[in-house]
Amino acid sequence: MSDDPLKPDPTIFILYGATGDLAHRLVLPAFFRLAIAGLLPTDWRLIGNGRGNLSDEEFQERMRESLEEFGPEPAVGPWDEVRVRLRFAGGGFDSSDPGTLPAVVKQAEEELGGRPQLIHYMAVPPAAFGPLTEAIGTHHLAAGSRVVYEKPFGTSLESFTDLDRIAHRTFEETQIYRIDHFLGKEATQDIHVLRFANGLFAGAWNRTHIESVEIDVPETLDVAMRASFYESTGAILDMLVTHLFQLAAEVAMDPPHCLEPECMGEEREKVIGTFRPLTHADVVVGQYEDYRTTEGVAADSRTETFVAARMWVDNERWDGVPFLLRTGKCLAESHQRVSVIFRDPVPGLPDQPKGQSVLGFELSGDGEIQLTLVVKEPGVTVSLGSSTVVLPLGQGFHTPSLPAYSRLLYDILIGDRSLFTRPDGLAHVWKVASEILNDKPEPLMYPKKSWGPPEAAELIAPDHWLLGQ
Repeated sequence: MSDDPLKPDPTIFILYGATGDLAHRLVLPAFFRLAIAGLLPTDWRLIGNGRGNLSDEEFQERMRESLEEFGPEPAVGPWDEVRVRLRFAGGGFDSSDPGTLPAVVKQAEEELGGRPQLIHYMAVPPAAFGPLTEAIGTHHLAAGSRVVYEKPFGTSLESFTDLDRIAHRTFEETQIYRIDHFLGKEATQDIHVLRFANGLFAGAWNRTHIESVEIDVPETLDVAMRASFYESTGAILDMLVTHLFQLAAEVAMDPPHCLEPECMGEEREKVIGTFRPLTHADVVVGQYEDYRTTEGVAADSRTETFVAARMWVDNERWDGVPFLLRTGKCLAESHQRVSVIFRDPVPGLPDQPKGQSVLGFELSGDGEIQLTLVVKEPGVTVSLGSSTVVLPLGQGFHTPSLPAYSRLLYDILIGDRSLFTRPDGLAHVWKVASEILNDKPEPLMYPKKSWGPPEAAELIAPDHWLLGQ
């Protein structure tokens, strides 16, 4: 056991789906960033697992290629120290055949000595979560370990319930980490810090002072190489019931009575339980033109690449305040923006611009906080306009920010579950989305580089989306 609570114990990290797209783009680069920051354990091994039979050297080369494509470049970090700790266990892994994984784990344990902690990371499609979990139990690799599930954790209330039951047959809840990388973003964490730690906002965070909340994650990218995955999910599963609902909970939750992981998680999941189920009148879905010509997409696909939703939080704090959620592919701009729009003062000043008191959180990159206010325009007349000040995050401090995946990997290593989702809130998420998932609307076509179907503007009329206005 490490004497430093911020230094992880010796660890064996098993990466299932190690040769897949998610590991290639996100997990392996995030792991290397932790090495650069000096946040990995003093001693560790990373074991990639897959159906192929790569040698250790071939897997090491795969990781080097990931870093060269997605960064950080191997040359800017301790690549040689990382490379020699990489192993590969081929032959797959399931309940009937463990492949070479148990033997490779045993060898790593002997190399590390003592009782290193074991972390199972499932960078695989959701359909593989259950079989892999059962195999971990069958082959006696669960005791004292931690398991990480990517989103979505299920694709419906029924599949979520089945997967949750399988997970809890093998693991205790305290061993389970359901990852949603939006919760690991620097600016996401600043949402609750800013509102709970600053009197300027703490007393105004309610329906009396807030007009609406917009959570807007447009993307300029198409589905690219993820077409087969996207066909099985769509924007509702890929973004709405995962990232956007969790961000809404960050904004809406009541102050926790402590900052310990269980306190934060309890308040986040409690407010999710007050989300009103969406109806078809609350949602607009779209599909970008030419999506159906993408390789791997059915010619008559009804998969949505865009969704906008108007959601209500049924509690006293937020009664009557709409939470407006939007995301889509092939849109005009890329952002990850949370905007809290404050009510205009009554009566206010003559000719005052409306809706210009906005607190924004840009979650992409290092993140930033934006504050838009009504101000006097320079000159001899009293003309009112608006101006925005920006506070960049991850800059100007003695410690640099970590990208979301790296931050969450580090939290897994030290056993901090505060930025991970819990089953009680996730169960209600499926109830919130059940009507639109069970009877999906026909997607409306929209041109690339637009802001999606114009019908999305009607959700918030007579107001308008702040992005793309």
